[in-house]
Amino acid sequence: MKKRLSALGAAGSRWADLALLLLSLVLASGTVAWAAGGAHIVDDSEVVDPGTCQLETWVTGYTVEVGGGYANATGTCTMSSLPRLEFGLQFQNVWFGGSSNNEQLLGPALKVNLIPEDKGVGLGLAFNGGVNMSTGEFELGTLVVPVSIPLNDKARINLNAGWQYIRIANSTSGLFYGAQIETKIGWEEVSLMLEVFGRQPGYTGTQMGVRWRPNDGALEFDLLAGSFFDNVNGKFFTVGVTFRY
Repeated sequence: MKKRLSALGAAGSRWADLALLLLSLVLASGTVAWAAGGAHIVDDSEVVDPGTCQLETWVTGYTVEVGGGYANATGTCTMSSLPRLEFGLQFQNVWFGGSSNNEQLLGPALKVNLIPEDKGVGLGLAFNGGVNMSTGEFELGTLVVPVSIPLNDKARINLNAGWQYIRIANSTSGLFYGAQIETKIGWEEVSLMLEVFGRQPGYTGTQMGVRWRPNDGALEFDLLAGSFFDNVNGKFFTVGVTFRY
């Protein structure tokens, strides 16, 4: 991957770092009962309902100034016999400005719910990673502690803190942090979300979006928009679909 990125030049490599930062942040996706999880960057403390599975898919594209994007497919399950453990596999196709710069990543997605949210404050532990399928190198990894604080039956705050590894970044290891507020509106089929996140040393960003779950059924749809700031101003947009079974 380094050889391919170097061909993009110094500016391209910087945008590639930013793109992989975003990818690494969203790999720790979790429950879809609320708005957290999926393509949202800040995760919650809860796991998929015991005895069920889900398939999360989304595509993220950057503005022309940045270029590139990625597509994700993540399947996870929670067994009835292990009701606090969510486990699965995730696949990402990442591109940097053209089809000749594609990379495919594959890795695990794990989350343990240590304290359920209905106890007052939820606490979890999530790990994910991505291996380059062409080179076999470990490209991305995140270990994060998600905390969920219910405000009422329609709103809550999610907080994240943890460690993150990005192989091609100038600083391969760094602190990840994030905060999110989410609320259900209407007939609780629609959720609104606003989050702030970052990696130090690295970047800070924000994302907001809407999630629609028709008739509280098996399908959910996401429409998201985000931006990095500090040293760069990369904007990105995401469309996602989640199916539970």
